[in-house]
Amino acid sequence: MGVFGSTRLPGFTAPAGHSGHLGHSGHSLADAADAEAVRGAHPAPAVDMSVDLAGALLPSPMMTASGCAANGKELHRFFDVAELGAFVTKSVMAAPRSGRGTPRMAETPSGMLNSIGLQGPGIEAFVRNDLPWLKEAGARALVSIAGSTSGEFADVAARLRRSEAFDAVVGVEVNISCPNVANRGLVFACDPMASAKVIALVREQLPRDMPIFAKLTPDVTDIVSIAQSAVKAGASGLTMINTLLGMVIDTDLLRPQLGGITGGLSGPAVRPVAVRAIWQVRSAMLEGRLPTVPVIGVGGVRTGRDALELVAAGASAVQVGTATFNDPTAPVRVGVELRDLLQDKGFERFTDAVGIAHERLG
Repeated sequence: MGVFGSTRLPGFTAPAGHSGHLGHSGHSLADAADAEAVRGAHPAPAVDMSVDLAGALLPSPMMTASGCAANGKELHRFFDVAELGAFVTKSVMAAPRSGRGTPRMAETPSGMLNSIGLQGPGIEAFVRNDLPWLKEAGARALVSIAGSTSGEFADVAARLRRSEAFDAVVGVEVNISCPNVANRGLVFACDPMASAKVIALVREQLPRDMPIFAKLTPDVTDIVSIAQSAVKAGASGLTMINTLLGMVIDTDLLRPQLGGITGGLSGPAVRPVAVRAIWQVRSAMLEGRLPTVPVIGVGGVRTGRDALELVAAGASAVQVGTATFNDPTAPVRVGVELRDLLQDKGFERFTDAVGIAHERLG
């Protein structure tokens, strides 16, 4: 509904059947908006924010980032999750998983480290509880899946497809940025062959028209080669980037601050890395070294201007993650700010700004 407390965000309308929260006066915020229009308020900017991500038609490019908003109910207290282009779930694995030991999080300059360890209830609980709730809420679900082996990814995808709420799924994000226990713990996305195997197995388990997005790690020498392998194996698009591997030492106790020793670095500090990675992959597409597929940009986005940076580099959609810990409304707020920026710069369609920085070199 675009409603936070007593503020109505412009440009987002309530789903059919919703009348809007009541403000402090007892009148609905929709009534307040009507009154404002009577007073001569300017109409919302007419920027077409819709996107087509490999066949997934979304009203907005804005999404949550996996792992930063659980599976929807938590953020739904702050805004209607159906307003987003897609809600990205926490990575779900085959079996319940307790995750790593505590402490699990550590603050860093302009960011944070997390060492959660893909804690979750497993795919059976997800399709029984979480996915039906997302469907009932009217959300478009981009389901993140993970596995310790390539076969586990396939098993999770197969079970997801059999879910009665599968029609709420607009795509599957394959988190190949997690450790491959069959290969000495090496992250799948650090190896082109391992990445390709996972994507190929997942592709076999899903309908041919279901978009699959491979989530890539920046902790590689050549991210384009990983992208090439994933797309060749059947990925419909890419999500870039996952967190960077980092570590913090507690200088009082002189020992690692995280229970898992290392963790994933996220937040504003990683945005330049995300911009670089997206730029490199988009460049490879423009040069014909990589088929043109949509890229979902993620990494350190807190404002519409941050989002625009990823879009100009080549991102066709944007995920907001760590910022939600400080501002749960961030995924929607950033979308409003991005739309207003595009309006100010004279764009009629969001898609016209995708990759535009490549056209303006020199």
